[in-house]
Amino acid sequence: MAKIKLGTKIGLFAAALAGLTTWYWFHLTGQVALPSDRTGFALVFMLCAVLGVLAFIKRTSWLGAVPPIFAIVVGLFFPGTMLISEQIVSPDVAIEVGDTIPRFTSVDDAGVEFDSRSLNGHLVLIKFFRAHW
Repeated sequence: MAKIKLGTKIGLFAAALAGLTTWYWFHLTGQVALPSDRTGFALVFMLCAVLGVLAFIKRTSWLGAVPPIFAIVVGLFFPGTMLISEQIVSPDVAIEVGDTIPRFTSVDDAGVEFDSRSLNGHLVLIKFFRAHW
């Protein structure tokens, strides 16, 4: 039985950490529960990238190179998108709970266009999702 190289083990760990962190990120996104301070996520993702590079330094097999590549790509992608897509909400345009929403038209989940005036008199939850990383 062939011995698994240290770099391959590190790469597998990095890929597992990247995968689990990504899963948790999207789980929180689905719950609309992402923390306002995403520093912890950014640090874990960058750690995945660093571990992926370390895996190559410590040597991997050719097949063992796949997990660290995944960890490096994921580990750089998420913090990179966080840096370039900061969401800033101006206090004078933010909508608070109980506020009257501005008039707009949009498409519902069935693909039917509607006007916000049709929502008058109904309790409504409007969720705007921009896929902010």
